[in-house]
Amino acid sequence: MAITDPIADMLARIRNAQSRKYATTLVPASHFRAGVLEVLVREGYIEAYEKVDVEGSPHFRIALRYHEGRGVIVDMKRVSRPGCRAYSKIKDLQRIYNGLGISILSTSQGVLSDTEAREKNIGGEVLCTVF
Repeated sequence: MAITDPIADMLARIRNAQSRKYATTLVPASHFRAGVLEVLVREGYIEAYEKVDVEGSPHFRIALRYHEGRGVIVDMKRVSRPGCRAYSKIKDLQRIYNGLGISILSTSQGVLSDTEAREKNIGGEVLCTVF
């Protein structure tokens, strides 16, 4: 079965695994998902991820991060969807929870967090927000 929104599927799998207190979860692998996962690792929302083969197809095994028994990720929301894309200039990009959370953007220079995009002064498609 084809997935129409692979980023939303990945975010849902991470949310569901963290609510069940799983140590790891599996998501199908792609370069775009790898970019989003790399931002989550850099910002400290997940421990790590690695590429594994599951029954002949490539997947990412994501190690989730917990602090004092609670998941580090409190809230993840998909902003730009296939039916309604959301683009933002860097000066119009809102801060998530007054700077405590992040937005993940797809820019001309790759997938970046909002702080990295502000440093490079480039906007793009707002993929999701994480707190």
